[in-house]
Amino acid sequence: MAIKRMDHVGVVVEDLAAAKAFFLELGMELVGETTVSGDWVDGVCGMKDVVADIAFLRTPDGHGQLELTTYRSPLASTLEPSAPPNTLGLRNLMFAVDDVHDTVERLKAHGGELVGRIEEYGPSIHFCYLRGPQGVIIALAEEQVG
Repeated sequence: MAIKRMDHVGVVVEDLAAAKAFFLELGMELVGETTVSGDWVDGVCGMKDVVADIAFLRTPDGHGQLELTTYRSPLASTLEPSAPPNTLGLRNLMFAVDDVHDTVERLKAHGGELVGRIEEYGPSIHFCYLRGPQGVIIALAEEQVG
């Protein structure tokens, strides 16, 4: 038996509007937004009285999706939002971009902060880690053609 696909990666954030703005500036597209609550959500989450606002975004190629969720109830807990890249667990989301330097500058206006610096990986790739909403690290790579 094989999986069919990976549908999305979920990220819990405190400020849904700011997180959406960050990933929209990156170049993702808003697919839809909803609020969920009720017995089925309580059952899935293993919590009581869940109320969550959700925004789905996707990459321009239509393959990668991101679920941004803000919990109104119960309030989300914080677990090391500024953890370094070598912390165990899900640590980064990788994006291929046209221009790493431009992308970093645009995302700085939305709270993005370089974790280290932009580096060349081999002769043809610019690469960096950038910390975004809730401490989520995104990896950015730009392949130099020519």
